[in-house]
Amino acid sequence: MNQVTSNIEKNIFREPRQWLKSLGKFSRPHTIIGTSLSVLALFLIAIALSNISLNWTIFNPLIFPWTACLCGNVYIVGLNQLQDVSIDKINKPNLPIASGEFSEKQAQWIVNITGILAIIIAVISSQWLLLTITVSLAIGTAYSLPPIRLKRFPFWAALCIFTVRGVIVNLGLFLHFNQTINQQQLIPPAIWALTLFILIFTIAIAIFKDVPDLEGDKQYNITTFTLLLGKNTILNITRIIISVCYLGVIIASFLLLPDVNPLFVGMTHGSLFLLLWWRSQTVDLENKSSIAQFYQFIWKLFYLEYLLFPIACFLA
Repeated sequence: MNQVTSNIEKNIFREPRQWLKSLGKFSRPHTIIGTSLSVLALFLIAIALSNISLNWTIFNPLIFPWTACLCGNVYIVGLNQLQDVSIDKINKPNLPIASGEFSEKQAQWIVNITGILAIIIAVISSQWLLLTITVSLAIGTAYSLPPIRLKRFPFWAALCIFTVRGVIVNLGLFLHFNQTINQQQLIPPAIWALTLFILIFTIAIAIFKDVPDLEGDKQYNITTFTLLLGKNTILNITRIIISVCYLGVIIASFLLLPDVNPLFVGMTHGSLFLLLWWRSQTVDLENKSSIAQFYQFIWKLFYLEYLLFPIACFLA
């Protein structure tokens, strides 16, 4: 009975609650959380590096960038789902298009509207937000849409992901907030450090994300690092990359980053380093659920960085 219900196309007017639930799945919640936290973190770092007194009004400049980035996020993940319906029926059958909750026409409307909204909001905000949004949407389009469809190639697919998440979002959004809040267009060492951390960390996400999707990618000839190197090798590479991030930021906090609290960075990131190695030992690479859970764990570590780094700046 549940399976039949899940395959009925949802209508926003007849079933608004169910439609919104499907929209939530369509938006890929883990990416929405990551986007929201990155926007908030960069905003808070700009506040921490300023002389502004804390009050509720300081959050006003957060609304437009956050909304634009969320719309851009939905555009990118939605476009990817529109192009991957057949693959998702194998790898991610619960996604709204693959399960029939959204028709392709509905999904196209959502993608088009969110893409346009993201650009409109960016246009009325600042040149830095406009640059961030337009470049992100362009890369997201090239990632999914034929004839380019960069996701077919493991190197270019990974490059798309860590370029947007690692470089464009961090530098572009901080420049927007720094200009809006502090009337400056400078990038301090703390932001360069965060950008480098996220850039390298996102490489780990980019190469590990295809491990749970091995069967569908193999069937539809999507070449991934997992198919080329094997699941165990990808797990080891992922673990090493994230370890480099944690150890690197600990060292940098003591030697190169005057705007962060090194003791806080050392204790928190040292603990996460140990947690990563413990958790990675429990992954069953023959169990798709176990792999997916570890992938979500990696995303949680990613989220945490956007919470910890602003705190480190405020404690400096």
